[in-house]
Amino acid sequence: MNKLLVALIAGAFAAVASAQTPSPAPAAAPAAPAKSEMKKDEMKKDAMAPAGTMSKADEDKMKAEKKAAVKKAKADKKAADKMAKAEKKAADKKSSADKMSADAKSAGDKATADKASAEKMAAEKKAAADKMAADKAAAEKAAAPKK
Repeated sequence: MNKLLVALIAGAFAAVASAQTPSPAPAAAPAAPAKSEMKKDEMKKDAMAPAGTMSKADEDKMKAEKKAAVKKAKADKKAADKMAKAEKKAADKKSSADKMSADAKSAGDKATADKASAEKMAAEKKAAADKMAADKAAAEKAAAPKK
């Protein structure tokens, strides 16, 4: 049981941690390079492409890669959210069951205590009644005239 709880907590922690980490930036959209790097890149582009622009196929390929990366990131986030939601629901269900079990046990304990108290009280009343009957019989015996 303890191992199961540890595994459940570790899984929940991993799911929450993965859900909170920012999704990786798409490879097609790096951070803005420094100005000196931009100048070097422009010179390379000019040397590589005579027209100074990328071909239509390259642009389409980059757009498709970027779109696929965004789609994958959204799917990963959705799956992580769904997993976290399912784990939270399971934890809530377990917590509710534990609470109901504790309440039932408490009610059972209270009923047992009440029953024991009632039995003790009944025994005390019976003992008192027996004592009174014995005292009355002894008084009648003592008061009866001797013949």
